[in-house]
Amino acid sequence: MLAIFNEAFLAALLSGAVVAAVPLILAGLGEQMSERAGVMNIGLEGMMLAGAFGGFSATLAGWGVWGGLLAGGVVGAAVAVIMVMFCVRQGMNQIIVGIAITLGATGITSLMHDAWYARSYPRLDAAEKLALPGLSQIPVLGPGLFTHHPATWAGLALAGVFVLVYRCSFLGLNLASAGEKPDALDAAGIDVTRTRSVAVLVAGAMAGLGGSYMAVIGSGIFVPHMTGGAGYIAIVLAMLARDRATWVVGGGLLFGLCLAATTALQVAGIEVPTDFIQMLPFLAVMAVLILFGRSARLPRALGQPYHRGQR
Repeated sequence: MLAIFNEAFLAALLSGAVVAAVPLILAGLGEQMSERAGVMNIGLEGMMLAGAFGGFSATLAGWGVWGGLLAGGVVGAAVAVIMVMFCVRQGMNQIIVGIAITLGATGITSLMHDAWYARSYPRLDAAEKLALPGLSQIPVLGPGLFTHHPATWAGLALAGVFVLVYRCSFLGLNLASAGEKPDALDAAGIDVTRTRSVAVLVAGAMAGLGGSYMAVIGSGIFVPHMTGGAGYIAIVLAMLARDRATWVVGGGLLFGLCLAATTALQVAGIEVPTDFIQMLPFLAVMAVLILFGRSARLPRALGQPYHRGQR
């Protein structure tokens, strides 16, 4: 068994972990902004699934990898408009609306897949990889961590953008106020509804971007239910990370490693029950919640509707 864990296997495992982590990181960063503003976006799974279908369809239509990723982000933001209209503006229950979005997106994408792709099952060409000079030559780590499509590096770099937004911009302060004390933000003359709407739309775009990455770069295909709970894992990441974007990256890589292990162990032929292997990511989620969930502090106004002028 130890012979299986050679350099090629470990490099493939690390590479798969990065590819699996990027969608979680993108969606987790978006959910983090939404929660920071006071909106629990349970519909993240549906937005990821819609973005995966949109990104795959656009890439298949000849838009290219970057065009497909952009299309996925736009579709995710379009789905997030539902959350904005019903939860942010109308004050409806965020959990119920989020579940409805996920169920609706699951059904619609399944029907569209059945109508367009169920007979042909088209597959995209493998996305081109970029080897970072010098770093890609490191044994095991080089091929596994530093040889990926440029969109992978762009996705990871977005975490730095979110850090700057939270720490060095008025938008970051407004988002924190909208989640902690929306009445104070309202008294300061800032539109709480607009601030929360921006956060939810960004969350939808990031979730759609993550879903399209999964379909366009990760697998090259679209199948119904392909997100497999990634949106819910991203919600856990955002809740545990609170306002620390770098923690989303670290947690995403941890869960990405678990997701990659489910495939790597099966390919390696290790005699482990399939059901147990597929449970690994969710066992990791539960373990992390048990260890760190109690210390996670959520915004005081999270999940609470707010209308301008209220106190």
